[in-house]
Amino acid sequence: MSKPMNSAELKIASIQMVSSPDIQENLNTARRLIDASAKDGAQLVVLPEYFCLMGLKDTDKVAAREALGSGPIQEQLASFAEDNQIYLVAGTIPLETKDPGKVLNTMLSYDPSGKQIGRYDKIHLFGFQTKAERYQESETIEAGNAPQLLKIHHNNEDWTFGLSICYDLRFPELYRAMGPVDCHIIPAAFTYTTGKAHWEILLRARAIENQCYVLSSAQGGIHPNQRRTWGHSMLIDPWGAILADLPEGEGFISGTLSKDKLNEVRSQLPALAHRKL
Repeated sequence: MSKPMNSAELKIASIQMVSSPDIQENLNTARRLIDASAKDGAQLVVLPEYFCLMGLKDTDKVAAREALGSGPIQEQLASFAEDNQIYLVAGTIPLETKDPGKVLNTMLSYDPSGKQIGRYDKIHLFGFQTKAERYQESETIEAGNAPQLLKIHHNNEDWTFGLSICYDLRFPELYRAMGPVDCHIIPAAFTYTTGKAHWEILLRARAIENQCYVLSSAQGGIHPNQRRTWGHSMLIDPWGAILADLPEGEGFISGTLSKDKLNEVRSQLPALAHRKL
């Protein structure tokens, strides 16, 4: 049996997937893993970037876009949260924009009643080109323009989460702009090439410099479109220690956020209070 939680702790889980071009297949996988993580005791669950669709071509997500507040993807996400009585931070889904050829890459959050309580549109759009690989998100995605926080009240405690997505991880000024948080939530679909080189060190840096937890939810494997994603969904503590790591394949990691640990790190090494600029 797991030890009982105190009010200054929050049990969280992060789901890793190897999403396909089949939206309903991906939603079924997400449902199964959400159910499993909730059964394991998670009170807040995170899905990866593009969890609902890794298309055969970049424009597939444009065809699948939904209006905010309506559509089968959002309806099922709300039911996943309500049925399991959890907070659900739903990776990213394609939302419509005024440009018919583009979508917003949007992270939506739901409370245990299934109500949408948070939204963040990815600000930094990935561009990467070698002789073997080419990615240019700006061709099909419209950038967001504002940092966003998710605030929840659970067991008489307030918890604040910073929201960012994948390529955002490379821009530390975004995290500074969000101010002090308990945890940064980072769904991603890092490529194998860039993930192998930079993923862990960037995640740990964001945790250390902001003295907070970092919870990442990744795509991790070879997809039907032959794209290979890095995986390594991780939970990292405010000292930069890796508490959980799923190298590859679908599944979930879980762990506990502790206010006591946050206070301990920030009191022993008050770097946030020592900032000059």
